[in-house]
Amino acid sequence: MVKKTSNKKYTPSQKEKYMCAKHKKFFTEELVRWKKDIIKANNLGNLLNSSDDSMSSADMVDQASSYTDKSVEMKALNRSRKLIAKIDMALRRIKDGTYGYCEESGEPIGIKRLMARPIATLTIEAQEKHERDEKIFVDD
Repeated sequence: MVKKTSNKKYTPSQKEKYMCAKHKKFFTEELVRWKKDIIKANNLGNLLNSSDDSMSSADMVDQASSYTDKSVEMKALNRSRKLIAKIDMALRRIKDGTYGYCEESGEPIGIKRLMARPIATLTIEAQEKHERDEKIFVDD
């Protein structure tokens, strides 16, 4: 039996109660889809690049180029792992009821910000303060 879905895709509205069941369902689906896409993209990349592991080149330039490519791949994989961890944390926050609220102030992060960055944990104001503090610390 195929589940019928309407052609209209639901988008959270600011008119609805903040983090209502519809919002939570929407963000859960978005986060799960995003995670699947990342995993799929990384698995495809690994599959495509696994074939050149067996070839070793005597040419120093080719070896250096291959090393650089592998380094870039490893950095991308590491970023993907970190992003997946953040997605998993966001999914846990949805379950425990803290999703959509600033870790520092407890204020709502806002639908627009979550639509743009579903793994956001800070309001824009708190994020800007965090970045300013980080810059001051780095400059010292």
